[in-house]
Amino acid sequence: MSEKSNARESIVSTAARLFFSQGYHATGLNQIIKESNTPKGSLYHYFPQGKEELAHECIQKTNEQILQKFKETFAAHDNTGDAIQQFIHDLADETEASGFTGFLPFSFWAAVETSCISQQLRIACQGVFAAWQDVIKRHLILDGVGEEKARETALLIISLIEGALIISLTNQDKQPLLTAADYLSVVTKVAKQIQ
Repeated sequence: MSEKSNARESIVSTAARLFFSQGYHATGLNQIIKESNTPKGSLYHYFPQGKEELAHECIQKTNEQILQKFKETFAAHDNTGDAIQQFIHDLADETEASGFTGFLPFSFWAAVETSCISQQLRIACQGVFAAWQDVIKRHLILDGVGEEKARETALLIISLIEGALIISLTNQDKQPLLTAADYLSVVTKVAKQIQ
C-alpha cells in the first residue's frame, strides 16, 4: 500500500474510532488529524467536503466490513439460525476484547446521531440496514421461509442485534448480546413454522 493510501486509511480508521467512542459532534477534524498522524492537507485532499464526507466514508467502510463478516459466517453454517448465533457471539467477543470502546459495528453514532443532521448520512444509514436485512432475508428464504416472513424476520434480527449491542456497550457486558444470540437462533426456526 502506498504512503498516500496509508494516510487515507489512517484518517478513515481514526475517524471511525473517534466517531464511535465519543460521537460525531464531539469529534473535531483537528483531533482526527492529530490522532491519525497525517497532515491537515491530506484530510482535505481525500475529503474536500470535510467531516460529513468523512463520516459517509466511515459508514460505507463499516458496511463493507459487516457484509464481509456476514458472508464468511453464512458460508460456514448450514442454516441462518446457526450463522446469526455465531455472528453475534463473534460480535460479543470483539466488543469485550475492545474494552467496549473500540470501533464496533455501526449502531448508535451512525444511525442515530448522524442521520438527523444530514440527509446524505441518513440515506447512507438506511442503505446499511437495508443491505444487512437483505443478506439475512436471502438466507432465510434459502432455509424455506416465505419471502414476506423472511423480510419481517430479518428486520427483527437486525433490530435485536442493534438493541443488544447498545445495551452491551452501556453496561460494558457482553451478556445482552449472548442472550440475543440465543433467542434469535430460535426466532429463525419459528419463522419457518408460522408462515
